[in-house]
Amino acid sequence: MSDLSPFTRAAEPRTIVLDAADNVVVAVEAIEPGSQVAGVVARERIPRGHKMARSRIVSGQPLVKFGQPIGVALADIAPGDWVHVHNVSATALPQDGSGLPALAASGSLAAGIPSTFQGYRRSDGRTGTRNYIGILTSVNCAASVARFAADAITRSGVLDAYPGIDGVVPIIHGTGCGLAERGEGFDVLRRTQWGYACHPNFAAVIMVGLGCEVLQIARMKQQFGVEESDGFRTLTIQETGGTRRTVDQIVGTVREMLPRAAAARRETRPVSELVLGLQCGGSDGYSALTANPALGFASDLLVHDGGTSILSETPEIYGAEHLLMRRACDPGVGERLMERLRWWEDYTGRNGAEMNNNPSPGNKAGGLSTILEKSLGAVAKSGHAALQAVYEYAEPVRAHGLVFMDTPGFDPVSATGQVAGGANIICFTTGRGSAFGCKPAPSLKLATNSEMYRRMTDDMDINCGDMLEGVSLETKGREIFDALLRVASGERTRSEYLGYGDSEFVPWQIGAVM
Repeated sequence: MSDLSPFTRAAEPRTIVLDAADNVVVAVEAIEPGSQVAGVVARERIPRGHKMARSRIVSGQPLVKFGQPIGVALADIAPGDWVHVHNVSATALPQDGSGLPALAASGSLAAGIPSTFQGYRRSDGRTGTRNYIGILTSVNCAASVARFAADAITRSGVLDAYPGIDGVVPIIHGTGCGLAERGEGFDVLRRTQWGYACHPNFAAVIMVGLGCEVLQIARMKQQFGVEESDGFRTLTIQETGGTRRTVDQIVGTVREMLPRAAAARRETRPVSELVLGLQCGGSDGYSALTANPALGFASDLLVHDGGTSILSETPEIYGAEHLLMRRACDPGVGERLMERLRWWEDYTGRNGAEMNNNPSPGNKAGGLSTILEKSLGAVAKSGHAALQAVYEYAEPVRAHGLVFMDTPGFDPVSATGQVAGGANIICFTTGRGSAFGCKPAPSLKLATNSEMYRRMTDDMDINCGDMLEGVSLETKGREIFDALLRVASGERTRSEYLGYGDSEFVPWQIGAVM
C-alpha cells in the first residue's frame, strides 16, 4: 500500500486519491451531482467516505483503490458514477504481491533509549497494566452467582480501603456445557478460560462452576498443573451448597485476597512487556485513511522497542493476505497464515456462508464495498514490521514483534482471544462508532473521522479525523503510542470510565451446541 501522504485533494468538496493507479476517488465530504471533482463531474450524489469513478470502468474490469484491486465492476461505470455494492463484485483477483513497491519504514524510528511504562510485575515475569481480582466462570450456569458476588463486594464498600485494586470483575459467558468434551471447540474454550485465569492484569482469581458441566474445573487444574494458592481459588455451586452459600464463600475469599493483591505496586517496566491487541470495528471509508495507518505507525514504534502487537480478525485480512505474506520472517510463518485462511474457507463453506458476508451493513453504509477493500484497510493496523509468528485462537503469545492470531472478525470474540493470549492492552479503531471495553485489558478507542468523534466524544479516546485536516501520519502515530504508555501506566480510558468490560468476554464457539 502506498504511503498516505501527501493526499491528492480537490478544493471543494474534498477528496483523496490514494495511489496514482486508482480508478476511484474517495469523498472526504459528500459530493453533490454536477460538482467538479478531481477533473471529473459527479453524475450522482456520492456520500462522505464513499467512492466515485475517476475514469471509465468497463464491466469485469478491476476496481482499484490503494493501488490494489478491491473487486470488479458488475456493469460499465462512467466517470463521476458512485462506486459501491450496487455495481461492484467482491470477486477475488489473484494477488501474490508481485510488482508491488517495497514497503517503506513508517517514518523515523531512530534508535534511542527504549520506552518504559509503570506496570505490575507478576511472579511469572510478565507485567500487568491493571490490578483486578477476577471471578471467572467455567459455565454459563455460574454466571449469575459470579455477578451476585461481584455486586455484593462492590456494595459492601470494602474496596474503598484498597485504592490499588482496580475492581472485582465477573468474567461470565454463555457456554461451558452442551459441547463435546474433546475436539476443536473444547480446546478453544479451555485455552480461552485458562488464558484469563493466568492473565497478568489479574492480581488474583476465583474460578466458579456449577459442578456438572462439560468444562470441569478439576480437569483443567490437572491438565495445566495448577494448585490452589493465595492468588487462585476454585469452587462449585453444587459442592458449596447452592447460590447463597457460594456467593458468601466467594465474598469471603475475595476479602482474604484483597491485602495481598493490594500490596502490588507499579514499577518501571520496559515496553517489551507490553502486548497490544490491534482491533477495528464499525469500520468506514476513512478507517484506511486515518486511524488504521496511524495505529500501524504506533505498532511499529512498539515493535521497534521490543514490544508485541497482535493482528487478528482473519476474515478481515482475506484478500490482503499477500501483503502479510511478503512480511513473514520465514516461509513457515507464511504457510501457517495460509493454512488458517484455508481453514476459514472450509469453515464458512460448510456453514453456508462466504467470506464476503463481511463487511457488515454498517461498514457498507460507511463506504466499504467489498471484503477486499475492508481487508486492505484492516491490514494497515499492523504497520510495516515483519510478521514473526501465527497463533491459533487464545494460544499463548510468546514471540515479540508483530504476530497474527486467528480469530473471527466479530470484535468481542476477537478481543477475547487476544486477551486470553496475553494482550495486556487493546487499541480499537472505529469509524461508525463502536461501544466496547475489554476487562481486564484497558481498551483505547480511536475515531477515524471528526464528525463521529464529536458525536460520541464520551466513548472515544483519540480523534484521528484531524489527519484529513493535515495532521501527519507520524504525528498521529506518536500521539497514539504516547497514549498507550500512559494508559498502560494507569491512566483510565473512556470505556473504563463508562464501566465497559464486564460483559465483553465472548469466547469463540466452534462446533455443535448439544
